[in-house]
Amino acid sequence: MLARTAAILSLFAFVPLAHAGEQSIPASAEGQIELNTPSGNIGCIYTPKGGTGTYKPRDGGPELSCSRVEPSYLTIILGPKGPATLIKNPGEQGCCSDVNKLGYGNSWSAGPFSCQSSTKGLTCTATNGHGFFISKAKATAK
Repeated sequence: MLARTAAILSLFAFVPLAHAGEQSIPASAEGQIELNTPSGNIGCIYTPKGGTGTYKPRDGGPELSCSRVEPSYLTIILGPKGPATLIKNPGEQGCCSDVNKLGYGNSWSAGPFSCQSSTKGLTCTATNGHGFFISKAKATAK
């Protein structure tokens, strides 16, 4: 009986368990990383220090920029120094292409930034303590 139980349990040894944790998201050739929340309502772009051939962050980077589509379009930008900047009318509507999804309960990090995805929204912080929360219901920057 014990041998049979051990044999049955060994069948499950190779079944991957679903768990929350750090999610790896690949970077483009120039180092940018795009990710979305599972709802598709929030999308973020990480740009490394120095920027890319077509985009240079205002302070040289790195930079994390996240946009929300509904109920109103807005963007929050977090740099390596100082608080995040909330832009309530960014004048652009280019958010949330069908890219990498940061699953609920998972986290992601690159450079000085880390983000946690949940069914309540997306929380991102920099190592300097500044950050933001963004969801369909609200957006706050600190």
